[in-house]
Amino acid sequence: MGKLITIVGNSGVGKTTLVEKICELTPLIKELEKLVERPFQELFSQDHRRYALTNQIDFLLFRAEQELVIRKGDATGIQDGGLDEDFNVFSRLFWQRGYLNRSELDLCERMYFFLREILPPPDLIVWLQAPLSVIVERYKRRGRSLEIATLEDLKAMEVLLEEWLSEVKLSPVISIDTSVEDRSYSKSIEKILDHLQSNL
Repeated sequence: MGKLITIVGNSGVGKTTLVEKICELTPLIKELEKLVERPFQELFSQDHRRYALTNQIDFLLFRAEQELVIRKGDATGIQDGGLDEDFNVFSRLFWQRGYLNRSELDLCERMYFFLREILPPPDLIVWLQAPLSVIVERYKRRGRSLEIATLEDLKAMEVLLEEWLSEVKLSPVISIDTSVEDRSYSKSIEKILDHLQSNL
C-alpha cells in the first residue's frame, strides 16, 4: 500500500509551491487540488450559498479519489491540502459563514467520516505555518483566477487549523515555519525528507 503525505495550512501559505518543489527532487506521486478544473468551483465563486454543498461534496470525493490512487500503488504520494483539511477547515468555515446550514455540514461530516473509514489517515501531515500578516501578503500576491477562501477568511482558517490539528492522533504532524524560508524551500524540504527516511 502506498504512503500518503499531506501538506496543510492556510490559503496562500505555500502548500502547492512546496509540493511542486518536493516533487522536483523526489519521485513522489503528486496530487494537487486543481481548483480551476473542479466543476462547481466557478459556480460557487458566483453564488456561495447555492453551490457550497455541491462544491464541498465534490472536493471531499475528489481528494478521497486521489488518496485511493496513491493507496493502491506502492509509492509515496503527496497532496496539497487534502480530504482532512477540506472538511475540518473549509466545510466548517463555510458553515460559519452561512454558506452551509447545519444539516448540510452534518452531511459533509457523514461523508468525511465514511471516507475515513474506508481510507487510512495520512502517514504524515506537514503543517505550514507563518504569521497571519505574512500569509495575507502571500495570498494577495498569488493572483489565482479562482479562490475558495477570501482575505477575510484567513484569520478564521487559522483558528480552524489549530483546533483540528491539536486533536489529530492517528497521524504524525510536523510543523514548519515558512516565514523563515527561502524561495527554494530548502529547509522545509530537508526536514520533510529526513522524516520520510526515518519514519515511512
